[in-house]
Amino acid sequence: MSNKPHDFEAYWDGVLAELAALPMAAELTELPIRSNEHGKVYGLKLTSIGPYRIFAYYGVPHGAGPFPAVVQMPRYGSVNHVPSYESRQRFAVLQLCHRGQRLSDVPYTAAYPGLLTDGIDDPASYIYRGIVADCVRALEFVQSRAEVKPGYLTVTGNELGLIATALRGNVDHLVMTPDLFYRASEIAPTTSGYPLEEYNDYTRFAADKAGAAWNTVSYFEPLHFAPRVKANTLLVTGNERDLFTPALCAPLAEALGGPVEHRIATHSLYQDGAFEATWVGQQHGFETPVLPDHWVP
Repeated sequence: MSNKPHDFEAYWDGVLAELAALPMAAELTELPIRSNEHGKVYGLKLTSIGPYRIFAYYGVPHGAGPFPAVVQMPRYGSVNHVPSYESRQRFAVLQLCHRGQRLSDVPYTAAYPGLLTDGIDDPASYIYRGIVADCVRALEFVQSRAEVKPGYLTVTGNELGLIATALRGNVDHLVMTPDLFYRASEIAPTTSGYPLEEYNDYTRFAADKAGAAWNTVSYFEPLHFAPRVKANTLLVTGNERDLFTPALCAPLAEALGGPVEHRIATHSLYQDGAFEATWVGQQHGFETPVLPDHWVP
């Protein structure tokens, strides 16, 4: 298991200080083609470290509010989609596109595969230093909005959601599915599947830098952030045949600083999507699922 770097706190304090020194400079532009009778959808631009302008979709229901909020952290891939029609009816919901992803790809365009190891030989140059800052800035924006109901904020995603939650705080609910950084130095050598295979590609290609690469990854190990996460967490793992088995993820569940509910993924978009949507809705007091009618079990 990765050891916590001796300057872990100083590293992340530096990222947060760099972010705090930059105005958010939020710019909202309504997207009429995405808006409907239930609410408006905006294209949102924010300034993150670099400085770098990032894009997000931001949907707000019609009505007086305030509304519970959901921040959907970026997936590992070039494109993130507009938040679902159903979630936009009830939540102020933001979908971030971090630097390098489509709509946030000027001046930097991410490569897939390749993003996971871009600049990985040095924690200061690693691309995910800036990506985490992007995620924190997205949370900062939502937390600053008058239409968002205090105490009703959910973050969903992979390790980026957990890390941003730990660094920013004031997140009430977290849905987290590990896939990039959790115990990566142990797990990556056991698979040839991407994205973790990117670590293996890099250490084969640049064997002399393997130690430095794994040192960088240790700054992003979710175990080091978990005690700071006080949110009510739904931790989604694989089954016994998957990489991220329940047993492998047990230390993460134990390290989290708030209540934890465990979910084993079924690898069914319907079943897993329905469960997550229902769980999030229930955390915010909705008795009926936030689902299309034909999805309701």
